[in-house]
Amino acid sequence: MKYVVLQVILKEKFIGVASKNLTELEAVINEQAAKGYRLHTISTTASGSKGLLGGDRIQATMVFEKLEEEKTDKKSKK
Repeated sequence: MKYVVLQVILKEKFIGVASKNLTELEAVINEQAAKGYRLHTISTTASGSKGLLGGDRIQATMVFEKLEEEKTDKKSKK
């Protein structure tokens, strides 16, 4: 596969603005990097929560591109 598309939902606290799961987003990016993919594109969509205690939600959609073996081989030979 040359591309992988993943989504992560970031939940904002009801009081304050710090996201509760930025570490989840970071983990997804690092996991794909370890598999030889780089983050190509990221887009976000915000929506409000309808629940009483819920905060806003941000949906992050990420496209990862597989690094070509040929490019990495040339760099390691230099």
